[in-house]
Amino acid sequence: MIRLSLAAILFATPAVAADMSVFVRNQRSDGVAVELFSRDSKKVWPGNDKVFLIRPGAKKSVPISCDNGERICWGAWVVGNDSVTAGVGPDNDQPCDTCCFICVEHSTETVDLAE
Repeated sequence: MIRLSLAAILFATPAVAADMSVFVRNQRSDGVAVELFSRDSKKVWPGNDKVFLIRPGAKKSVPISCDNGERICWGAWVVGNDSVTAGVGPDNDQPCDTCCFICVEHSTETVDLAE
């Protein structure tokens, strides 16, 4: 009975927030906009209809707060031309096998945007 109670508590415990960073390297000759999308909830970073803007050739580290173990995918597009996309795109609707990562406390995920 005690084991069942402990198991119920374990599974009822809410997800623990984790702080991590996403390091974006824009190796393109165009500026890009980037958004991060949770595959486990409706969270979007930075959210509120905003995007991370990265100048041509620039590097930017963006901090996010996510749930430990949460699956996050990135979408990017050329500023002013959202028909040129990478990752899951601006609407989180493109297939992508290599543009997702798992939220892990105190970690950094690197995203390289090439021509």
